[in-house]
Amino acid sequence: MVRVQPEEYVSTRSMSWAALSPGIWMKVLRLSAESGTWTVLLRAEAGASFARHRHLAAGEYFMLSGKMEVRGGAQAGGVTAVAGDYGWEPVSVIHDHTFFPEETEFLFTNHGAVQFLDEQGNTTSVLDWEVIESLAQATSARAA
Repeated sequence: MVRVQPEEYVSTRSMSWAALSPGIWMKVLRLSAESGTWTVLLRAEAGASFARHRHLAAGEYFMLSGKMEVRGGAQAGGVTAVAGDYGWEPVSVIHDHTFFPEETEFLFTNHGAVQFLDEQGNTTSVLDWEVIESLAQATSARAA
């Protein structure tokens, strides 16, 4: 017998933004303990950035508004993503610097964890579905 998962619907308008990192906020759309996959709506303030990190599983994004500069942006040989752009990030890719020069919103799905690194390549933290869930629950508890 095949077990079918129920479909999911999320109204993002009724959700609160949860802090992910300084200047970056998220709304959790889906978490999967079975696969480790997590999907979030991200909002970055102008000037915010993600620290150096490695994708321990593939990730993908779709830009809704604003601008994201990956690996220094197009002017430095990286990627500058704007509204309407889609990106796929393979397993093990390292992003030295992901910067948001203007307020930005995008949909992001990662199929596992993201490992944050210092300049020597040492792990400073790991972001996975359990951490995402914990951050979202903390925001919900404060709002209640």
